[in-house]
Amino acid sequence: MTRYLSRSSIDEGLSTDVRLFCFPYAGGGASAYGRWQRNLDAHGARVRVLPIQLPGREGRMDEPRFTDLHALIDDMDAQLDDELEYPHIFYGHSMGALIAYSLAWRRQQRGAPLPLAVVLSAYRAPHLPAPQIAHPEASDEELIESLAALGGIPQVLLNHPDFLSALLPVARDDLLLCTGRPMSTASDPLRVPLHLFAGRRDRLVSVSEVVSWRRHAGRGCEVRTMPGGHFFVRAHEDTFLRELAALTRQYALVPVAA
Repeated sequence: MTRYLSRSSIDEGLSTDVRLFCFPYAGGGASAYGRWQRNLDAHGARVRVLPIQLPGREGRMDEPRFTDLHALIDDMDAQLDDELEYPHIFYGHSMGALIAYSLAWRRQQRGAPLPLAVVLSAYRAPHLPAPQIAHPEASDEELIESLAALGGIPQVLLNHPDFLSALLPVARDDLLLCTGRPMSTASDPLRVPLHLFAGRRDRLVSVSEVVSWRRHAGRGCEVRTMPGGHFFVRAHEDTFLRELAALTRQYALVPVAA
């Protein structure tokens, strides 16, 4: 069993549906996508949601975290190789977009099966500087303030020190991961369709910076804007999942009945 997927996720994924591998944002874990299967089903999606669990958080809390993007992608590529033999789509939000694209690009480089599509939200293309949520040497208070302003920490949890003490080391390491050398170049675009989502009021990543992924798209690129800021996937979850469900139906293995 791959460390990046739970046993139940793998078992549930054995169906005629396309697999939707979901990569978390900085500081996040697989639980960020815990409600997606039910909600996407309600919107008529034909995908099996498989949340990716990175080391050093939630069920993998005792494992060392990666701070080097290339090392993480090497490990994921090896661990997920068997699961990626089945028809699948990658989805990543913010840091997850960087990871999803980098994994797809790495697999393209070695001739492995590619996703049917890659869906990316709230992140800049790899030829641009990584978005900086906070200075690397920011204090805990400054980092909490920056994350809360973006919507990365729900207000209800700001007064829970145990939660914050567990979150901050993960967030710091994830921010280091994002500042590493990009995996790909615009001269070697990804040979699968790219679907991009941008928050209209995102103060960290602008719509034009999301659109810049077009330079890396070798099989077409579609851009959709969403209400809300950087974490529109939470603040406007139902609206976003309705859009995502419609998108994934384009890649359904079994045609949707009229």
